[in-house]
Amino acid sequence: MEFADAADLNYGSIRALASALRARRISASELLEHTIARIEALDGRINAVIVRDFDRARAAARAADAALGRGEQRPLLGIPVTLKEPFNVAGLPTNWGFPHFRDFQPAEDALVVSRLKAAGAVVIGKTNIPIGLRDFQSYNEIYGTTNNPWDLGRSPGGSSGGSGAALAAGFGPLSIGSDIGGSIRVPSHFCGVFGHKPSLGLVPLRGYSLPPAPPVPGQGDLAVVGPMARTASDLALALDVIAGPDETRDGVGYRLALPAPRHDRLRDFRILVVDTHPLMPTGDAVRSAIGRLAERLGRSGAQVARSSTSLPDLAESARLYMRLLNAARSPRLTPAAIEEARGLAAALAPDDRSLQAERARGWGMIHREWLATDAARLQLQQRWEELFREFDAVIYPAAAVPAFPHDHSEPFDARQLDIDGRLYNYSDACFIWADPASTCGLPATAVPIERTSSGLPVGAQIIGPYLEDRTTMALAGLIEREFGGFVPPPALSA
Repeated sequence: MEFADAADLNYGSIRALASALRARRISASELLEHTIARIEALDGRINAVIVRDFDRARAAARAADAALGRGEQRPLLGIPVTLKEPFNVAGLPTNWGFPHFRDFQPAEDALVVSRLKAAGAVVIGKTNIPIGLRDFQSYNEIYGTTNNPWDLGRSPGGSSGGSGAALAAGFGPLSIGSDIGGSIRVPSHFCGVFGHKPSLGLVPLRGYSLPPAPPVPGQGDLAVVGPMARTASDLALALDVIAGPDETRDGVGYRLALPAPRHDRLRDFRILVVDTHPLMPTGDAVRSAIGRLAERLGRSGAQVARSSTSLPDLAESARLYMRLLNAARSPRLTPAAIEEARGLAAALAPDDRSLQAERARGWGMIHREWLATDAARLQLQQRWEELFREFDAVIYPAAAVPAFPHDHSEPFDARQLDIDGRLYNYSDACFIWADPASTCGLPATAVPIERTSSGLPVGAQIIGPYLEDRTTMALAGLIEREFGGFVPPPALSA
């Protein structure tokens, strides 16, 4: 069997590869062996696919070939797929980068993994993360450091950095990541790929839990899981596979019925472009790229605004987000650490509105305080609902800067990020851009828009109304079609 050339196999879309598989121009086994050979040849430098399941993948590929021979048509039949490390896969380790969970193996697949396999996907392995998913770099004591395929001295992002790097390196056309603080959007931006943070609750989290917690149904606060790919249409295809209620609980009462995109032409979109933040600067490389995108959108006929009185207060929103984020992450703390955080929060001056202070308040938040914070979030969600009566989407930075050099210095809280020659608190400078999509549970699609003068990718996130995920992905697809999308890293494009 023959396919066009190696480049098509390295960087072909899901749709193109699936078409070739159905037409029997290539077999699933041949596609898998090509992907395995590429990982074995290149991943020593990148270190993206850190848990490999090649033997079982070969069996799955043979089964896919048999199904294709019977004329079966499933959306991912024979397609090689990677998963972020925290997703449970029976027979593979799940440790979230924590050495004390190094040997933990779940007994069953996460629900998302089961859905991928039912759709015919060939799971080839799991991708690297930061320890506890708490960084915008991807390194840990167990698996080492993942490097950005565009520049090995730079971060691929985090916490889905291994997934972003794998896609940019041509290690399969789809990876599944997660996002609570930009963990899909930042790696997509750093690695020049597409990623979708779904509306909160759209994709079930069962089997995505810190070991050794059982894989129970339920929805976390802020956290979502979603697809990463190299085209916007592949995001939409993958989301259709993994989205929908958990059959063991929610599926008893409802079915998924997402609305169609608001528009299918650029000139019909009403877009608000926001490229600055009151609490943190946007680096020139990102701000100027978003500005040029806004100009191109305007010339294409879209209604583009650069400001609006309907936009909620981004400073207050960011402070609220920091409290919610650290409250959501606090179950991973020891009781002693929680008490320490409460003591720190109690020592703060009442009028300290810094992001560091809001983080401390989040760590030490008790339930009564959380309820008040959640009430403030509900009010903020209403403000965004009002804005989306005026606009269809908001284009917003995914991060302040392109991929930055590796920095594993400790203590973590002392790290700083260089933004155009000035240093800022690392956590604040990175996490702030995850708000407001994370705070309000809104869908956000990361889309590559251009590259810097030094050749690094620059992306943006498209934020849309709650449960209107198809609108943000559709706009990402139109931007891709009109202005270009993913481009392979030059050193790996052959």
